[in-house]
Amino acid sequence: METKTPTCQNCEKPYEEGFEFCPHCGQKTNEDLTIGVLFYNTISNYFSFDARFLKSFIPLMFRPGYLARKFLEGKRLLFLHPAQMYLFVSVIFFFILSFSTREFVARADKVNKDVVNSDKVNKTLDSMQLEKVALDSIKTSKVIKSIKDNKELLGLTDEDFKASDSIINAAIANNNSGPSFAWDFNEKKVDSLISINAEEKLIFKEMGMKDDVEEDGFQYKFFKYMLDRKKDRGKGFGSVIQGFFDAIPISMFFLLPMFALFLKLFYFRSGTYAHHLVFSFYYFSYLFTTLSLIFGINRFIYDIPNWIDWLVALSAFLYFYIALLNFYKRNWFFTLIKSSIITFLFFMAVIPVALLIIAFTLYWEIN
Repeated sequence: METKTPTCQNCEKPYEEGFEFCPHCGQKTNEDLTIGVLFYNTISNYFSFDARFLKSFIPLMFRPGYLARKFLEGKRLLFLHPAQMYLFVSVIFFFILSFSTREFVARADKVNKDVVNSDKVNKTLDSMQLEKVALDSIKTSKVIKSIKDNKELLGLTDEDFKASDSIINAAIANNNSGPSFAWDFNEKKVDSLISINAEEKLIFKEMGMKDDVEEDGFQYKFFKYMLDRKKDRGKGFGSVIQGFFDAIPISMFFLLPMFALFLKLFYFRSGTYAHHLVFSFYYFSYLFTTLSLIFGINRFIYDIPNWIDWLVALSAFLYFYIALLNFYKRNWFFTLIKSSIITFLFFMAVIPVALLIIAFTLYWEIN
Protein backbone atom coordinates (compact mmCIF):
# COMPACT_ATOMS: atom_id res chain seq x y z
CA MET A 1 0.00 0.00 0.00
CA GLU A 2 1.39 3.38 -1.03
CA THR A 3 2.33 5.69 1.85
CA LYS A 4 0.72 9.12 1.69
CA THR A 5 3.32 11.91 1.67
CA PRO A 6 1.80 15.37 2.00
CA THR A 7 3.61 18.46 0.72
CA CYS A 8 4.45 21.50 2.83
CA GLN A 9 2.51 24.57 1.74
CA ASN A 10 5.49 26.82 2.50
CA CYS A 11 8.59 25.12 1.08
CA GLU A 12 6.67 22.62 -1.11
CA LYS A 13 8.81 19.71 0.05
CA PRO A 14 7.26 16.31 0.95
CA TYR A 15 7.19 14.98 4.50
CA GLU A 16 5.77 11.91 6.22
CA GLU A 17 2.19 12.07 7.41
CA GLY A 18 1.78 12.70 11.09
CA PHE A 19 4.33 15.49 11.41
CA GLU A 20 2.91 18.53 13.24
CA PHE A 21 5.64 20.80 11.82
CA CYS A 22 7.47 20.59 8.50
CA PRO A 23 10.91 19.00 9.07
CA HIS A 24 12.39 21.19 6.32
CA CYS A 25 11.21 24.75 7.13
CA GLY A 26 9.46 24.42 10.51
CA GLN A 27 6.05 25.76 9.46
CA LYS A 28 3.03 24.14 11.13
CA THR A 29 1.24 21.65 8.88
CA ASN A 30 -2.48 21.77 7.99
CA GLU A 31 -3.04 25.08 9.74
CA ASP A 32 -6.22 26.97 8.89
CA LEU A 33 -5.97 30.73 8.72
CA THR A 34 -7.56 32.37 11.76
CA ILE A 35 -7.04 35.62 13.65
CA GLY A 36 -4.84 33.75 16.12
CA VAL A 37 -2.73 32.23 13.37
CA LEU A 38 -2.48 35.60 11.63
CA PHE A 39 -0.81 37.25 14.63
CA TYR A 40 0.91 34.18 16.10
CA ASN A 41 4.25 34.66 14.35
CA THR A 42 4.40 38.37 15.15
CA ILE A 43 3.63 37.86 18.84
CA SER A 44 5.89 34.83 19.22
CA ASN A 45 8.79 36.57 17.47
CA TYR A 46 8.34 39.66 19.65
CA PHE A 47 8.34 37.76 22.92
CA SER A 48 11.18 35.55 21.73
CA PHE A 49 13.20 38.68 20.94
CA ASP A 50 12.25 40.23 24.29
CA ALA A 51 13.22 37.11 26.24
CA ARG A 52 16.57 36.76 24.46
CA PHE A 53 17.34 40.43 25.03
CA LEU A 54 16.68 40.10 28.76
CA LYS A 55 18.86 36.99 28.88
CA SER A 56 21.59 38.85 27.01
CA PHE A 57 21.44 42.16 28.90
CA ILE A 58 23.07 41.06 32.20
CA PRO A 59 25.98 39.19 30.53
CA LEU A 60 26.46 42.11 28.12
CA MET A 61 26.84 44.63 30.93
CA PHE A 62 28.65 42.60 33.60
CA ARG A 63 30.44 39.74 31.82
CA PRO A 64 32.70 41.32 29.17
CA GLY A 65 33.39 39.05 26.21
CA TYR A 66 31.02 36.33 27.45
CA LEU A 67 28.33 36.70 24.78
CA ALA A 68 30.84 36.78 21.92
CA ARG A 69 32.56 33.66 23.26
CA LYS A 70 29.26 31.76 23.65
CA PHE A 71 28.16 32.79 20.15
CA LEU A 72 31.31 31.30 18.64
CA GLU A 73 30.81 28.14 20.71
CA GLY A 74 27.50 27.60 18.91
CA LYS A 75 24.96 28.93 21.44
CA ARG A 76 23.26 31.24 18.93
CA LEU A 77 19.59 30.93 19.86
CA LEU A 78 19.80 31.32 23.63
CA PHE A 79 21.13 34.90 23.38
CA LEU A 80 20.34 37.76 21.04
CA HIS A 81 22.25 37.75 17.74
CA PRO A 82 25.18 40.24 17.86
CA ALA A 83 24.04 42.28 14.83
CA GLN A 84 20.43 42.29 16.08
CA MET A 85 21.61 43.40 19.52
CA TYR A 86 23.68 46.23 18.03
CA LEU A 87 20.85 47.50 15.81
CA PHE A 88 18.31 47.37 18.63
CA VAL A 89 20.54 49.19 21.14
CA SER A 90 21.73 51.78 18.60
CA VAL A 91 18.12 52.71 17.71
CA ILE A 92 17.38 53.29 21.41
CA PHE A 93 20.59 55.29 21.87
CA PHE A 94 20.03 57.64 18.94
CA PHE A 95 16.39 58.08 19.94
CA ILE A 96 17.43 59.24 23.42
CA LEU A 97 20.26 61.33 21.99
CA SER A 98 17.82 63.12 19.68
CA PHE A 99 16.23 64.93 22.65
CA SER A 100 19.55 66.48 23.66
CA THR A 101 20.45 67.12 20.03
CA ARG A 102 17.30 69.17 19.41
CA GLU A 103 18.03 71.39 22.41
CA PHE A 104 21.64 71.83 21.34
CA VAL A 105 20.64 72.67 17.77
CA ALA A 106 18.04 75.18 19.00
CA ARG A 107 20.70 76.96 21.09
CA ALA A 108 23.11 76.98 18.14
CA ASP A 109 20.44 78.51 15.86
CA LYS A 110 19.74 81.18 18.47
CA VAL A 111 23.44 82.05 18.68
CA ASN A 112 23.58 82.15 14.86
CA LYS A 113 20.60 84.50 14.72
CA ASP A 114 22.09 86.76 17.39
CA VAL A 115 25.38 86.94 15.49
CA VAL A 116 23.71 87.73 12.16
CA ASN A 117 21.58 90.47 13.67
CA SER A 118 24.25 91.84 15.98
CA ASP A 119 24.91 95.56 15.45
CA LYS A 120 28.19 95.19 17.32
CA VAL A 121 29.47 92.60 14.85
CA ASN A 122 28.40 94.66 11.85
CA LYS A 123 30.01 97.81 13.29
CA THR A 124 33.22 95.87 13.96
CA LEU A 125 33.30 94.64 10.37
CA ASP A 126 32.62 98.16 9.10
CA SER A 127 35.48 99.59 11.19
CA MET A 128 37.82 96.85 9.92
CA GLN A 129 36.91 97.75 6.36
CA LEU A 130 37.48 101.47 7.04
CA GLU A 131 40.87 100.71 8.60
CA LYS A 132 41.80 98.69 5.52
CA VAL A 133 40.81 101.56 3.22
CA ALA A 134 42.77 104.02 5.40
CA LEU A 135 45.89 101.83 5.25
CA ASP A 136 45.59 101.54 1.46
CA SER A 137 45.28 105.33 1.23
CA ILE A 138 48.40 105.84 3.34
CA LYS A 139 50.37 103.41 1.20
CA THR A 140 49.16 105.11 -1.97
CA SER A 141 50.06 108.59 -0.75
CA LYS A 142 53.59 107.46 0.23
CA VAL A 143 54.23 105.94 -3.19
CA ILE A 144 52.88 108.99 -5.03
CA LYS A 145 54.85 111.40 -2.81
CA SER A 146 58.07 109.50 -3.46
CA ILE A 147 57.50 109.70 -7.24
CA LYS A 148 56.58 113.37 -7.07
CA ASP A 149 59.72 114.25 -5.08
CA ASN A 150 61.92 112.47 -7.61
CA LYS A 151 60.04 113.15 -10.83
CA GLU A 152 62.86 115.30 -12.24
CA LEU A 153 65.39 112.58 -11.40
CA LEU A 154 63.15 110.04 -13.09
CA GLY A 155 62.65 112.32 -16.06
CA LEU A 156 58.89 112.65 -15.62
CA THR A 157 56.87 115.62 -16.83
CA ASP A 158 53.72 116.85 -15.05
CA GLU A 159 51.59 114.90 -17.52
CA ASP A 160 53.66 111.74 -16.93
CA PHE A 161 53.26 112.18 -13.18
CA LYS A 162 49.45 112.49 -13.49
CA ALA A 163 49.36 109.34 -15.62
CA SER A 164 51.48 107.39 -13.11
CA ASP A 165 49.24 108.65 -10.32
CA SER A 166 46.20 107.22 -12.11
CA ILE A 167 47.96 103.90 -12.81
CA ILE A 168 49.01 103.46 -9.16
CA ASN A 169 45.50 104.14 -7.88
CA ALA A 170 44.01 101.77 -10.45
CA ALA A 171 46.53 99.04 -9.55
CA ILE A 172 45.73 99.30 -5.84
CA ALA A 173 42.02 99.35 -6.57
CA ASN A 174 42.45 96.26 -8.76
CA ASN A 175 44.43 94.57 -5.96
CA ASN A 176 41.44 95.06 -3.68
CA SER A 177 38.89 93.88 -6.23
CA GLY A 178 39.11 90.18 -5.40
CA PRO A 179 36.34 88.27 -3.66
CA SER A 180 35.19 90.42 -0.78
CA PHE A 181 33.33 88.93 2.15
CA ALA A 182 33.42 91.95 4.47
CA TRP A 183 29.82 92.85 5.23
CA ASP A 184 30.05 96.64 4.86
CA PHE A 185 26.70 96.89 3.07
CA ASN A 186 23.67 98.91 4.10
CA GLU A 187 21.78 96.59 6.48
CA LYS A 188 18.50 98.47 6.27
CA LYS A 189 18.52 98.49 2.47
CA VAL A 190 19.24 94.76 2.31
CA ASP A 191 16.49 94.06 4.85
CA SER A 192 14.10 96.14 2.73
CA LEU A 193 14.98 94.16 -0.38
CA ILE A 194 14.41 90.90 1.52
CA SER A 195 11.05 92.10 2.83
CA ILE A 196 9.76 92.82 -0.70
CA ASN A 197 11.09 89.46 -2.00
CA ALA A 198 13.55 91.10 -4.39
CA GLU A 199 15.65 88.94 -6.72
CA GLU A 200 18.65 87.34 -5.09
CA LYS A 201 21.07 88.85 -7.62
CA LEU A 202 19.87 92.33 -6.70
CA ILE A 203 20.36 91.58 -3.00
CA PHE A 204 23.79 90.08 -3.67
CA LYS A 205 24.80 93.21 -5.56
CA GLU A 206 23.77 95.35 -2.61
CA MET A 207 25.77 93.02 -0.33
CA GLY A 208 28.88 93.69 -2.42
CA MET A 209 28.98 90.92 -4.99
CA LYS A 210 30.24 91.90 -8.44
CA ASP A 211 28.19 91.42 -11.60
CA ASP A 212 30.63 89.03 -13.30
CA VAL A 213 30.46 86.33 -10.61
CA GLU A 214 29.42 82.94 -12.00
CA GLU A 215 26.39 81.28 -10.43
CA ASP A 216 28.14 77.93 -10.04
CA GLY A 217 31.20 79.52 -8.42
CA PHE A 218 32.08 79.38 -4.75
CA GLN A 219 31.71 83.14 -4.21
CA TYR A 220 28.12 83.11 -5.49
CA LYS A 221 27.28 80.09 -3.33
CA PHE A 222 28.88 81.76 -0.34
CA PHE A 223 26.74 84.88 -0.76
CA LYS A 224 23.67 82.67 -1.11
CA TYR A 225 24.64 80.78 2.04
CA MET A 226 25.04 84.03 4.02
CA LEU A 227 21.75 85.36 2.64
CA ASP A 228 20.02 82.24 3.93
CA ARG A 229 21.56 82.90 7.33
CA LYS A 230 20.28 86.48 7.24
CA LYS A 231 16.80 85.44 6.15
CA ASP A 232 16.81 83.02 9.09
CA ARG A 233 15.35 80.16 7.13
CA GLY A 234 16.34 77.69 9.81
CA LYS A 235 19.59 76.92 8.00
CA GLY A 236 21.89 78.33 10.64
CA PHE A 237 24.83 76.68 12.33
CA GLY A 238 22.33 74.42 14.06
CA SER A 239 21.58 72.68 10.77
CA VAL A 240 25.28 71.90 10.35
CA ILE A 241 25.35 70.44 13.85
CA GLN A 242 22.15 68.51 13.14
CA GLY A 243 23.72 67.16 9.96
CA PHE A 244 26.75 66.05 11.96
CA PHE A 245 24.62 64.14 14.47
CA ASP A 246 22.55 62.63 11.67
CA ALA A 247 25.71 61.36 10.00
CA ILE A 248 26.95 59.52 13.12
CA PRO A 249 24.85 56.36 12.56
CA ILE A 250 26.07 56.23 8.96
CA SER A 251 29.68 56.69 10.04
CA MET A 252 29.35 53.77 12.45
CA PHE A 253 28.88 51.46 9.47
CA PHE A 254 32.48 52.34 8.60
CA LEU A 255 33.95 52.68 12.10
CA LEU A 256 32.67 49.38 13.50
CA PRO A 257 34.10 47.24 10.67
CA MET A 258 37.31 49.27 11.00
CA PHE A 259 37.40 48.40 14.70
CA ALA A 260 37.01 44.71 13.83
CA LEU A 261 39.84 45.09 11.32
CA PHE A 262 42.14 46.42 14.06
CA LEU A 263 41.27 43.35 16.15
CA LYS A 264 42.06 41.11 13.19
CA LEU A 265 45.46 42.77 12.74
CA PHE A 266 46.41 42.28 16.40
CA TYR A 267 44.83 38.83 16.75
CA PHE A 268 45.32 37.56 13.19
CA ARG A 269 45.64 33.91 14.36
CA SER A 270 42.41 33.99 16.39
CA GLY A 271 39.78 33.10 13.83
CA THR A 272 38.42 34.79 10.76
CA TYR A 273 37.37 38.42 10.37
CA ALA A 274 33.78 37.37 11.21
CA HIS A 275 34.94 36.28 14.70
CA HIS A 276 36.30 39.75 15.42
CA LEU A 277 33.16 41.33 13.96
CA VAL A 278 31.03 39.38 16.47
CA PHE A 279 33.16 40.76 19.31
CA SER A 280 32.83 44.30 17.88
CA PHE A 281 29.03 44.08 17.62
CA TYR A 282 28.69 43.10 21.26
CA TYR A 283 31.26 45.64 22.45
CA PHE A 284 29.58 48.54 20.66
CA SER A 285 26.24 47.30 21.98
CA TYR A 286 27.69 47.69 25.47
CA LEU A 287 28.94 51.20 24.64
CA PHE A 288 25.58 52.33 23.26
CA THR A 289 23.72 50.75 26.19
CA THR A 290 25.93 52.57 28.68
CA LEU A 291 25.60 55.89 26.84
CA SER A 292 21.82 55.39 26.58
CA LEU A 293 21.61 54.96 30.35
CA ILE A 294 23.75 58.06 30.96
CA PHE A 295 21.86 60.28 28.51
CA GLY A 296 18.49 58.89 29.57
CA ILE A 297 19.04 59.41 33.30
CA ASN A 298 20.51 62.88 32.75
CA ARG A 299 17.67 63.89 30.44
CA PHE A 300 14.60 62.40 32.16
CA ILE A 301 15.42 61.46 35.76
CA TYR A 302 18.38 63.11 37.47
CA ASP A 303 21.28 65.31 36.46
CA ILE A 304 24.25 63.08 37.19
CA PRO A 305 27.44 64.91 38.28
CA ASN A 306 29.90 65.30 35.43
CA TRP A 307 32.66 63.38 37.17
CA ILE A 308 30.42 60.31 37.36
CA ASP A 309 29.58 60.65 33.66
CA TRP A 310 33.28 60.75 32.80
CA LEU A 311 34.06 57.87 35.14
CA VAL A 312 31.44 55.67 33.49
CA ALA A 313 32.67 56.69 30.04
CA LEU A 314 36.29 55.91 30.91
CA SER A 315 35.26 52.54 32.35
CA ALA A 316 34.60 51.49 28.75
CA PHE A 317 38.34 50.96 28.34
CA LEU A 318 38.45 48.67 31.39
CA TYR A 319 35.50 46.75 29.97
CA PHE A 320 37.29 46.46 26.63
CA TYR A 321 40.44 45.13 28.30
CA ILE A 322 38.55 42.48 30.32
CA ALA A 323 36.50 41.51 27.25
CA LEU A 324 39.71 40.91 25.27
CA LEU A 325 41.06 38.74 28.09
CA ASN A 326 37.90 36.62 28.22
CA PHE A 327 37.42 36.35 24.47
CA TYR A 328 40.94 35.79 23.16
CA LYS A 329 42.44 34.12 26.27
CA ARG A 330 45.86 35.78 25.99
CA ASN A 331 48.46 37.03 28.47
CA TRP A 332 47.17 39.93 30.62
CA PHE A 333 50.23 42.16 30.00
CA PHE A 334 50.24 41.84 26.20
CA THR A 335 46.45 42.20 26.19
CA LEU A 336 46.82 45.49 28.08
CA ILE A 337 49.31 46.76 25.50
CA LYS A 338 47.16 45.63 22.58
CA SER A 339 43.98 47.13 24.04
CA SER A 340 45.75 50.47 24.54
CA ILE A 341 47.11 50.53 20.99
CA ILE A 342 43.78 49.48 19.44
CA THR A 343 41.96 52.18 21.44
CA PHE A 344 44.48 54.81 20.35
CA LEU A 345 44.31 53.79 16.68
CA PHE A 346 40.54 53.77 16.72
CA PHE A 347 40.35 57.28 18.18
CA MET A 348 42.87 58.43 15.60
CA ALA A 349 40.50 57.05 12.96
CA VAL A 350 37.44 58.66 14.58
CA ILE A 351 38.94 62.18 14.43
CA PRO A 352 39.43 62.37 10.62
CA VAL A 353 36.06 60.70 10.05
CA ALA A 354 34.40 63.33 12.28
CA LEU A 355 36.21 66.13 10.43
CA LEU A 356 35.12 64.68 7.09
CA ILE A 357 31.52 64.58 8.31
CA ILE A 358 31.68 68.22 9.42
CA ALA A 359 33.30 69.27 6.13
CA PHE A 360 30.74 67.32 4.10
CA THR A 361 27.75 68.76 5.98
CA LEU A 362 29.12 72.31 5.63
CA TYR A 363 29.79 71.78 1.91
CA TRP A 364 26.27 70.37 1.51
CA GLU A 365 24.84 73.43 3.26
CA ILE A 366 26.70 75.89 1.00
CA ASN A 367 25.86 73.98 -2.17
